[in-house]
Amino acid sequence: MRKIYDSAESALEGLLFDGMTIMAGGFGLCGIPENLITAIHKDGAKDLTVISNNCGVDGFGLGVLLDAKQIKKMISSYVGENKEFERQYLEGELELEFNPQGTLAERIRAGGAGIPGFYTKTGVGTVIAEGKDHRDFGGETFIMETGLVADVSIVKAWKADTEGNLVYRKTARNFNPMMATAGKITVVEVEEIVEAGELDPNHIHTPGIYVQRLIKGNHEKRIEQRTVRERETA
Repeated sequence: MRKIYDSAESALEGLLFDGMTIMAGGFGLCGIPENLITAIHKDGAKDLTVISNNCGVDGFGLGVLLDAKQIKKMISSYVGENKEFERQYLEGELELEFNPQGTLAERIRAGGAGIPGFYTKTGVGTVIAEGKDHRDFGGETFIMETGLVADVSIVKAWKADTEGNLVYRKTARNFNPMMATAGKITVVEVEEIVEAGELDPNHIHTPGIYVQRLIKGNHEKRIEQRTVRERETA
């Protein structure tokens, strides 16, 4: 099975369509599949439901799709760094399904494991719990959350081998491993591709069985917020 593609565009060929659901890895701008996001923007697929912790920033990451009005609905946890997101949501142009961050992570993990739903205490007694099934376990109330799956998961890893086994680097691991398991098709961009057998099996985070398509990308690695101390003068 051919897994390595020449470009983000070719790796996504035949997978994108209007109204589809896409999972996009990353936390802030750390570990985002920026080349694949750009390719989705160029394709022009619209009315997308995007499952991601956040929606990038204005003009970068998923913010590019937001600016182009390609996203219809976000299933997210943190959206505070994007003014266009705020504008579209407040003006009724964008749907939002808001999740506590741990709940979002577990919904994705559950979807990847074939678990349709689970119960959690998080959100009980808040607007998050409205309309959801409530059950008592051990004298405490829990609400049911559903697992999440996507038509396509787009993932960023540090290194892969030719079989699609993946290694993530430090905090760029974030949501990527669980999303790699929860897409019907998983497309991955990496910084380096090595031959099969070169990765230590004990260091592999995502087995290649979850990966269908793979590219080597060029990454800007933009810093989301840069805070510096004023230089002291003598």
